[in-house]
Amino acid sequence: MGGGGRGSRSYKDLDVWQASMSLAVSVYRFTGAFPRDELFGLTSQMRRASASIPANIAEGYGRAQRRSFAQFLRIAQGSTKELETHAILASRVGLLPMDDALHVERECDRIGRMLRNLIGSLNDPGEAP
Repeated sequence: MGGGGRGSRSYKDLDVWQASMSLAVSVYRFTGAFPRDELFGLTSQMRRASASIPANIAEGYGRAQRRSFAQFLRIAQGSTKELETHAILASRVGLLPMDDALHVERECDRIGRMLRNLIGSLNDPGEAP
């Protein structure tokens, strides 16, 4: 499966979508251990931000125009920063073990780079849509 752009047959073929889905699954597992009184706090925020990344990739992929796809990828990038911030906060307040927070941070950074590369390929006029 390629990491590429629009040459993929489905958004599910995109490496960045697959990586972001794996991250979302990890976040759901990590937050499952959070106290019940955090259900509407960091649990909800982290789950929403993590699910937003692959959801925006998929929604943007379904758009007919590169420009629109790139905009959804930028929204996904914002969600990586939001999730990273929530993970740091959760670690600082003692809800998320440091190893798990570092995993989230590393994956957000990796996915952010993948998103930037994909956006760059969409802006390249020589790249096939």
